[in-house]
Amino acid sequence: MAMNGFRVTRRATLAGGLAFGALASVPLSAQAGAEGARLRALLEQADAADALLDPLSDERRGESSGPAYVDPLGDYYGATLEANKRAQLAALQQIDRKALSPQDAIAYDVFAYRTREVLNLFDSGLFAIKRQLALDPSFGPHVEVADFVSGGGARFESLADYERGLERLAGFGDYLQTAVVRLREGLASGHVQSQVVVGNVLRQVDAMLALAPDDTPFFAAIRRLPDAITASDGERLTAAYRTMITRRILPGYQLWRDFLTQDYAPRALALPGRGAMPDGDRLYAAELARHTTTTLGADEIHALGLSEVARIRGEMEQARKDIGFDGDLAGLFEHIRTDPRYYCKTPEELLARFAAIEAKIWPAIPKLFARRPKAPFRVGPLPALGDQRGTGYYRPGPADGVSPGTLYFNMAMLGTRPIPTLETLTLHEGIPGHHFQITLARENEALPPILRFGSSTAYSEGWGLYAESLGRDLGMFTDPLQWFGHLDMEMLRAVRLVVDTGLHAKNWQRQKAIDYMLANTSMAPKDVAVEIDRYIAMPGQACAYKIGEIRIAVLRERARKALGSRFDIRDYHDQVLGTGALPLAVLEAKIDRWIAGGGGAAGSGF
Repeated sequence: MAMNGFRVTRRATLAGGLAFGALASVPLSAQAGAEGARLRALLEQADAADALLDPLSDERRGESSGPAYVDPLGDYYGATLEANKRAQLAALQQIDRKALSPQDAIAYDVFAYRTREVLNLFDSGLFAIKRQLALDPSFGPHVEVADFVSGGGARFESLADYERGLERLAGFGDYLQTAVVRLREGLASGHVQSQVVVGNVLRQVDAMLALAPDDTPFFAAIRRLPDAITASDGERLTAAYRTMITRRILPGYQLWRDFLTQDYAPRALALPGRGAMPDGDRLYAAELARHTTTTLGADEIHALGLSEVARIRGEMEQARKDIGFDGDLAGLFEHIRTDPRYYCKTPEELLARFAAIEAKIWPAIPKLFARRPKAPFRVGPLPALGDQRGTGYYRPGPADGVSPGTLYFNMAMLGTRPIPTLETLTLHEGIPGHHFQITLARENEALPPILRFGSSTAYSEGWGLYAESLGRDLGMFTDPLQWFGHLDMEMLRAVRLVVDTGLHAKNWQRQKAIDYMLANTSMAPKDVAVEIDRYIAMPGQACAYKIGEIRIAVLRERARKALGSRFDIRDYHDQVLGTGALPLAVLEAKIDRWIAGGGGAAGSGF
């Protein structure tokens, strides 16, 4: 990327020592475009600094410019993150936002928002508290690293890749030790996780410890050594990986088991929510703000959820009549839960259904979208510990326009994902949901890193849920059962507003949350329990879906009314997707500017 005669790349920045202060020394009266250049330089340097602290995300982007692993609970991580963000904010404040192009102004606003968000955690003391709650059965490093090295992102093509893999495992071994230190700090300060979270993590730890070293996810790369690795190097690597697993990794999991069983579980909280611990209200408010990118409080979100549940139940009643089901809604839920006709029997059957749905969607895409990702979409099995985890997740490939984005589906849970929901799931996770939203941004090299690779739960999950609402326009939901499945999935997201706030702000017991979800969806009891446990472990995240979707739909209607005959849904979608994941207030300001300008194609804004 060339800027005013100098070149800023990630590796050049790393070699230059990430000198944020140097950016502030450029005179504000420099030539036209200088402010944009200063901002882009800052964003590139900040992205490089973030990559040094989060190597796994860096590698998922197809890069590996720093260490193989950084312990997210270590002192180095926390001190470096805080120092970086304070320097970055100071540099940003020296840039004249009024002199920036519209796209750069958006990048400025997003960067300011995200940087202040991190610094607020340090200033409030919540960063230290969050580290003391270092257990996450959904996306904690103890499961994420296992996924990453066994097929979920790590590159194993060359001898250097395998050497880097050993370095990664050594760093991960350090994390397993540090986590116990942080959890002990939590015991001393009263910041302790719930019995539900501890129990779920212990089951995952037990599942890992039940494996022979060569059967663990950490040995998977050795089982597929490429031809480029010589026989002697292969023997050496095999011995080194086996030693690392037996002496560092599995003993780390054993340490977790011993500590959690003997010291932590007896003091874990009976109530599952944040409200049961010291500082829980402050922590939950920050988590809601982070995920929803709004100032909505728990009571407002709870009330919104109750309203949405009532609305969707009304639509479900009509769908039940259209299906011709004689019983009540509860009976239809139970019918779908228990009738084997509604579930795939094998992974092959599920994959074939996903492929058929995708093929059905693509022909109608040009009606709603002017652009599509170059990279393909695929569905594959969850890499590790499927019997201990949820339904799955979407991950983009490297931003090369070729590597597929993947919905990693938990093939151990075929009996909990009804066939009537698969059209909706494909719309959300794939086309035109996460795969469109994330991959289009990553493939747009004109965007600065914070827009190209950034994340925002309310925006991303809101877009995924909004994409589901486009199903009928894309030829989906012609079968009344598939339409009911769509409503069932929308109901899940409405229920989340109620149960997440119920658990963390209203002292609900886990069973009350489970009962509420079972009463309002057709989800299987096991799947419901997994969902509720995810909300307990990840407070606030589940609220982002509906809040984001509602805002995107409201902005669309605002644009349609204001622009009248000039409104083109393809232009609107370009505007929403064209600058990556945004906090909702930044997205709203962007759409309002577009409306004020008379609408039209996205042009360079995409």
